[in-house]
Amino acid sequence: MTSPVKKLFGQTAVYGMSSILGRLLNYLLVPLYTAVFVDPADYGVVSELYAWVAFLIVLLTFGMETAFFRFIQKEGQREKTFATALVSLLFVNAVFFIILAIFHQDIARLLLFEHHGEYILLLGGIVAIDAISSLPLAKLRAEERAVRFSIIQFSSIGINIALNLVLMLGFVDPEHPEKGIFYILLANLMASLIKPILMYKSFQLKASFDRALMHKMLRYSIPLAIAGFAGIINEMLDRILLKQLLFDPTSPESLNLAEAQVGIYSASYKLAMLVTIFLQAYRYAAEPFFFNQMKNEHRTQVYVKVMNAFIGLVCCVFLLVSLNIDVFKHFIQNESYWVGLKVVPILLLANVFLGIYYNQSIWYKLSGKTGYGALIAICGALLTITLNMIYIPQYGYIACAWATLIVYFIQMILSYILGQRHYPIPYNLKKFFLYLGITLGIYFFAREFQFEDQVINLVYRNSLLLMLILFLFWNEKKPLAELEV
Repeated sequence: MTSPVKKLFGQTAVYGMSSILGRLLNYLLVPLYTAVFVDPADYGVVSELYAWVAFLIVLLTFGMETAFFRFIQKEGQREKTFATALVSLLFVNAVFFIILAIFHQDIARLLLFEHHGEYILLLGGIVAIDAISSLPLAKLRAEERAVRFSIIQFSSIGINIALNLVLMLGFVDPEHPEKGIFYILLANLMASLIKPILMYKSFQLKASFDRALMHKMLRYSIPLAIAGFAGIINEMLDRILLKQLLFDPTSPESLNLAEAQVGIYSASYKLAMLVTIFLQAYRYAAEPFFFNQMKNEHRTQVYVKVMNAFIGLVCCVFLLVSLNIDVFKHFIQNESYWVGLKVVPILLLANVFLGIYYNQSIWYKLSGKTGYGALIAICGALLTITLNMIYIPQYGYIACAWATLIVYFIQMILSYILGQRHYPIPYNLKKFFLYLGITLGIYFFAREFQFEDQVINLVYRNSLLLMLILFLFWNEKKPLAELEV
């Protein structure tokens, strides 16, 4: 007898071994980077480059992962669906890299990385390889081969971390931090290459490319790609806009100051990433799981129970980080970055809303109405651009954090309203407000009433967290048990 919800969170745990532990290991590189890059501006360059990576990954995968999950259910031709999607990805990414190789110097100049065209070439290689590798990894997820998936991800992560440690500690000259940026990108490229090497058998296609199927998949996936791109605008554009809006061409030193703002904000954002780490692991397991529930007559009940448990979990992560910020801040070795810590609770709460939105978004994927997902994301992107353009010049990275919170909250509300109209799922709003209200109440109470002794303060705050965990466990244990099948 297995509960589908327990199965989902069990798979989340397995995927999380690579995603969560991998991200945590990469998280441990933050002390390294902030120690090597004494000037936050240099870390700001790294952060901006990876913001571009996030944008390009969404464009160059163009929703093929989700389309693959959808069409192996709908068409019943797994190998043909895989071959069609993979050939499409290979063609698009090959064209992308050729164009990038030709114009990389011009692109570097446009992005204010003049004299560093090599950054653009390395970045393009990372993106193309990761985009192509995404589909074989998606196939492993569809086949529920979570252990194999984790081994491949761990191998890539291990190589990346090992190369970072060797190159950054052994070869970087503090007088030439640009070499450190180059080594970070080079290590990532080598780590990305290991994935297609370990999955080389997946590139030996067992079916032929089907043009008609490709057109069907593209009609389904393009709105998702638009939604994904708009979502990345919400998540990453603030780093790019910080630099572009704070840079004054008439004042050469303003470039360094703008990049320093990006570095400080990005380092603080890392402290909010524990919610994001859980979201990524959860999404790896949740997307195929939700599609597999389509034929389950009790699927609506499953979706509701999953949402309740999910909200409880992300609320716990929110309190874990926000109540222990005095501990987590030491992952940032250079105190010059600590000025940005005030944005961490704002970003944590923003990611709670984002996680709820991800859970709700299953309604337009299951119903095939992916255009609504694109519409919600575009509304969020337009709001992100507007808020950042207006307030960054005055408030800097503080405006970025508040814009993120506002946008994710509005997207969550929009998704709920549209979902109830087109694919109704009777979510338990009472539990949502109860769990979130208690969580925020604990946070503000702990912040308002503090002890002078840091150890006592730490015990006191984590006792409040433990009380929330016990309450959630008691409240959700019986509803989850009712889903045994």
